[in-house]
Amino acid sequence: MPTISMFYGILIRMYYDDHNPPHIHAIYGEAKACYNFDGEVIEGALPKKQHRLVAAWIEIHKEELNADWLLARDGELMFKIEPLK
Repeated sequence: MPTISMFYGILIRMYYDDHNPPHIHAIYGEAKACYNFDGEVIEGALPKKQHRLVAAWIEIHKEELNADWLLARDGELMFKIEPLK
């Protein structure tokens, strides 16, 4: 699963062929969660602070996430997305 961003110890990964709706996988240590592009948790959980960081990052990069999802759907390479600073 390609890593499209990394910030504050959180890995953000995406791949198209596992299930809808469009989503990302966020990993922080042993904690894992899937988020839709509205910043809502689909499954799993992250610690509260990391959850807020991921939700904020998604809000900032919604258009880029949608573009990467379409690229992945078409079998193309996805672009890296800027981390939170």
